[in-house]
Amino acid sequence: QVQLVQSGGGLVQAGDSLRLSCVASGRTFSSLTMGWFRQAPGKEREFVAVITRNAGSIGYADSVKDRFAISRDNAKNTVYLQMNSLKPEDTAVYFCAADLTNSGNYHYTREVSEYEYWGQGTQVTVSS
Repeated sequence: QVQLVQSGGGLVQAGDSLRLSCVASGRTFSSLTMGWFRQAPGKEREFVAVITRNAGSIGYADSVKDRFAISRDNAKNTVYLQMNSLKPEDTAVYFCAADLTNSGNYHYTREVSEYEYWGQGTQVTVSS
Protein backbone atom coordinates (compact mmCIF):
# COMPACT_ATOMS: atom_id res chain seq x y z
CA GLN A 1 0.00 0.00 0.00
CA VAL A 2 1.00 3.58 -0.69
CA GLN A 3 -0.35 6.59 1.14
CA LEU A 4 -0.21 9.99 -0.54
CA VAL A 5 -0.73 13.22 1.36
CA GLN A 6 -1.03 16.46 -0.58
CA SER A 7 -0.44 20.05 0.45
CA GLY A 8 -0.56 23.41 -1.26
CA GLY A 9 -3.29 24.85 -3.40
CA GLY A 10 -5.63 27.71 -2.69
CA LEU A 11 -7.12 30.79 -4.29
CA VAL A 12 -4.93 32.93 -6.52
CA GLN A 13 -5.28 35.45 -9.30
CA ALA A 14 -4.56 34.84 -12.95
CA GLY A 15 -0.84 35.03 -13.61
CA ASP A 16 0.12 33.94 -10.11
CA SER A 17 2.07 30.84 -9.13
CA LEU A 18 1.43 27.95 -6.76
CA ARG A 19 3.33 24.86 -5.74
CA LEU A 20 1.66 21.59 -4.84
CA SER A 21 3.42 18.90 -2.83
CA CYS A 22 2.66 15.23 -2.35
CA VAL A 23 4.41 13.07 0.23
CA ALA A 24 4.35 9.30 -0.19
CA SER A 25 4.71 6.61 2.43
CA GLY A 26 4.30 2.87 2.63
CA ARG A 27 6.57 1.86 -0.21
CA THR A 28 9.95 2.78 -1.61
CA PHE A 29 9.24 6.09 -3.28
CA SER A 30 11.93 5.61 -5.90
CA SER A 31 10.01 2.61 -7.27
CA LEU A 32 6.97 4.73 -8.14
CA THR A 33 6.11 6.74 -11.20
CA MET A 34 4.27 9.82 -9.97
CA GLY A 35 1.61 11.79 -11.76
CA TRP A 36 -0.56 14.84 -11.25
CA PHE A 37 -4.14 14.95 -12.46
CA ARG A 38 -6.97 17.44 -12.12
CA GLN A 39 -10.72 17.43 -12.19
CA ALA A 40 -12.86 20.48 -12.86
CA PRO A 41 -16.54 20.57 -11.91
CA GLY A 42 -18.63 18.52 -14.29
CA LYS A 43 -15.57 17.18 -16.12
CA GLU A 44 -13.62 13.97 -16.08
CA ARG A 45 -10.31 13.69 -14.31
CA GLU A 46 -7.50 14.56 -16.70
CA PHE A 47 -3.77 14.08 -16.91
CA VAL A 48 -1.53 17.05 -16.05
CA ALA A 49 2.04 15.82 -15.61
CA VAL A 50 4.10 12.73 -14.90
CA ILE A 51 7.63 11.93 -13.78
CA THR A 52 9.14 8.47 -13.86
CA ARG A 53 10.76 6.88 -10.87
CA ASN A 54 14.26 8.12 -11.64
CA ALA A 55 13.08 11.30 -13.39
CA GLY A 56 14.30 9.76 -16.64
CA SER A 57 11.14 10.85 -18.41
CA ILE A 58 8.75 13.71 -17.79
CA GLY A 59 5.52 14.42 -19.61
CA TYR A 60 2.96 17.23 -19.64
CA ALA A 61 -0.48 17.85 -20.99
CA ASP A 62 -0.39 20.33 -23.84
CA SER A 63 -2.55 22.72 -21.83
CA VAL A 64 0.11 23.14 -19.13
CA LYS A 65 3.34 22.64 -21.02
CA ASP A 66 5.76 25.57 -20.55
CA ARG A 67 3.79 26.77 -17.49
CA PHE A 68 3.90 23.83 -15.08
CA ALA A 69 6.90 21.85 -13.87
CA ILE A 70 6.88 18.49 -12.13
CA SER A 71 9.81 17.39 -10.00
CA ARG A 72 10.58 14.87 -7.31
CA ASP A 73 12.91 14.51 -4.36
CA ASN A 74 13.36 10.81 -3.68
CA ALA A 75 15.20 11.55 -0.43
CA LYS A 76 12.08 13.32 0.86
CA ASN A 77 9.54 10.95 -0.73
CA THR A 78 7.95 13.99 -2.31
CA VAL A 79 6.72 15.02 -5.73
CA TYR A 80 6.03 18.64 -6.59
CA LEU A 81 4.00 20.50 -9.16
CA GLN A 82 5.13 24.08 -9.72
CA MET A 83 2.36 25.98 -11.47
CA ASN A 84 3.21 29.32 -13.05
CA SER A 85 1.20 31.78 -15.12
CA LEU A 86 -2.00 30.29 -13.79
CA LYS A 87 -5.18 30.77 -15.79
CA PRO A 88 -8.84 30.58 -14.74
CA GLU A 89 -9.15 27.39 -16.79
CA ASP A 90 -6.61 25.76 -14.45
CA THR A 91 -9.22 25.85 -11.69
CA ALA A 92 -9.81 22.29 -10.51
CA VAL A 93 -9.16 19.80 -7.77
CA TYR A 94 -5.64 18.51 -8.25
CA PHE A 95 -4.63 14.96 -7.35
CA CYS A 96 -1.27 13.30 -7.11
CA ALA A 97 -1.14 9.64 -8.02
CA ALA A 98 1.32 6.76 -7.94
CA ASP A 99 1.80 4.08 -10.54
CA LEU A 100 3.64 1.01 -9.37
CA THR A 101 2.64 -1.60 -11.94
CA ASN A 102 3.79 0.32 -15.01
CA SER A 103 6.62 2.13 -13.28
CA GLY A 104 9.89 2.25 -15.16
CA ASN A 105 12.85 4.51 -15.75
CA TYR A 106 11.49 5.91 -19.00
CA HIS A 107 8.06 4.49 -19.73
CA TYR A 108 4.97 6.16 -18.29
CA THR A 109 1.24 6.25 -18.82
CA ARG A 110 -1.20 9.17 -18.85
CA GLU A 111 -4.22 6.98 -18.22
CA VAL A 112 -6.12 7.69 -15.00
CA SER A 113 -7.09 4.04 -14.69
CA GLU A 114 -3.46 2.89 -14.58
CA TYR A 115 -2.62 4.71 -11.35
CA GLU A 116 -3.24 2.59 -8.28
CA TYR A 117 -2.87 5.10 -5.49
CA TRP A 118 -4.28 8.60 -5.11
CA GLY A 119 -3.89 11.59 -2.85
CA GLN A 120 -6.82 13.28 -1.18
CA GLY A 121 -7.03 16.12 -3.69
CA THR A 122 -6.47 19.82 -3.22
CA GLN A 123 -8.48 22.72 -4.62
CA VAL A 124 -6.81 25.25 -6.88
CA THR A 125 -8.94 28.25 -7.82
CA VAL A 126 -7.70 30.89 -10.22
CA SER A 127 -9.68 34.10 -10.43
CA SER A 128 -9.62 36.36 -13.47
